[in-house]
Amino acid sequence: MSQAPLLLLLVPGLMCDHTSWAPMLPYLNPHIAYTTIDHGDADSLVVMAERILANAPAVFDLAGHSMGGRVALEVMRLAPRRVRRLALLGTGYRAKESGEAGAEELRKRQVLLDIARTQGVRAMAAEWVKPMVAPSRLSDPIFVEQIIAMICRKSEDIFKRQIKALIERPDASDVLSQVQIPTLVMAGAFDSWATPAQHQEIANHIPAKPEVAVIAPSGHMMMMEEPQLVAQQLNQWLA
Repeated sequence: MSQAPLLLLLVPGLMCDHTSWAPMLPYLNPHIAYTTIDHGDADSLVVMAERILANAPAVFDLAGHSMGGRVALEVMRLAPRRVRRLALLGTGYRAKESGEAGAEELRKRQVLLDIARTQGVRAMAAEWVKPMVAPSRLSDPIFVEQIIAMICRKSEDIFKRQIKALIERPDASDVLSQVQIPTLVMAGAFDSWATPAQHQEIANHIPAKPEVAVIAPSGHMMMMEEPQLVAQQLNQWLA
């Protein structure tokens, strides 16, 4: 017997908003009530999580994409009993690495920060989108423009704040090891930023060892690239 429907909170990633979830919403079961989170000016994943909890109902379902998945894990750290189901899409769980790997991440993020500062958010978005979708989608200018336009709705200051939040992200291995609720782990087959292998690591940390749903032929922006396939997975998870 299915449980009574709860509000589904959709948590977007870096510089994303409701637009990132919108293409798949028509394919969700019509009885599912949902709302999309806005991170506002927060510069910490913990603050983002605290704001969600301050405005959410007593119990809810939670789906996070990319940075939003990390925020969802911080919600789980703070208030695990308030979350009935958890979905992690195109995300990660490790803190910034030390040594050369960590320095390389900082360098890549600084390049984008510099572009946003010197050339504007649109120029940054045009570079940012290139590794974020399956290569075949880059030849679709209408699709690419949807992503760029979404990013341009956020300011350079918001970009700096969200990059700070990601650089200072905590390790969430301990949170994953305590997850006792139905959990969906989903990756884009061509996601080079948050790979299917990384999502297998996430699933392996969860006691129930959920099977990773790999969305092909999607990259990182799976809800926009393959909305029907993503919605199908979410419908099964919420059934």
